[in-house]
Amino acid sequence: MPEARVIPLRPDDDEPFVPPTPPPGWEDHLLEAVEFLRRRVTGEYETDEFGFDPDLTDHVLLPILRPFYEKWFRVDALGLENVPSSGGGLVVANHSGTLPVDALMTTVALHDEHPAHRRLRLLGADLVFDVPFIGSLSRKLGTTLACNEDAERLLTEGELVGVFPEGFKGIGKPFSERYTLQRFGRGGFVSAALRTGAPIIPCAIVGAEEIYPMLGNARTAARLLGLPYFPITPTFPLLGPLGLVPLPSKWLIAFGEPIETASYGPAAAEDPMLVFNLTDQVRENIQQSLYRLLMQRKGVFG
Repeated sequence: MPEARVIPLRPDDDEPFVPPTPPPGWEDHLLEAVEFLRRRVTGEYETDEFGFDPDLTDHVLLPILRPFYEKWFRVDALGLENVPSSGGGLVVANHSGTLPVDALMTTVALHDEHPAHRRLRLLGADLVFDVPFIGSLSRKLGTTLACNEDAERLLTEGELVGVFPEGFKGIGKPFSERYTLQRFGRGGFVSAALRTGAPIIPCAIVGAEEIYPMLGNARTAARLLGLPYFPITPTFPLLGPLGLVPLPSKWLIAFGEPIETASYGPAAAEDPMLVFNLTDQVRENIQQSLYRLLMQRKGVFG
């Protein structure tokens, strides 16, 4: 019987063909994926009263967002020590970027980089939940309606709540007004913090302004579609769906020192002057942090 020969991959190869070695731990990842699918099929997973689905968030939604956080925007999270490791807390941040990507990146920062891997329960506008599919996914990620009742329930239960008081005025402002904070509304987030005694953690986000530079607003199109604005950027709608790809700006997310509210007592929430002063204090804190971060950032894309 003739002797078996090892055939090289190409005629000029000196070495025999060796099948590629799977990456380390691939069996664990495969088993984890199979187990996740089993839970989804059998219904062996839980959601809370707001619709938050930790299983889907950890195994699908965060893994989708993580490459944008780590590779595309190269986010640096600063001041994480200012975010409490347990108990309720209200993260208040500036809002920008045409689409609310900043809220998603802040969620990843706190989950992945905070020592306690804290989950950020975002407060979203009504429009978020009116959009098919997006509204459902937002619920599963932990977002709930931006109202005082929901915010107070979450804070009382010891959750970390994220609010963006500028709302659509923030994410829909023109590029010429970048990093200039819009009005913070009537201070409802301060009232929620006062009633629950939760600390307010100011958060400044640099980088989101440049992902979709908004050069104009097609108001007629926005009105027809029932949207607060219809953005015109350097790539959208000129490039169609390709224009939805965000520009790879360099991001900094900085959490400032907490502003204590417990000493005021719940009744302080009914004092309009105190609420106004605290709201203004948080806004000014974030604005000054934005100025410092812009000086610290070496370049928009570097």
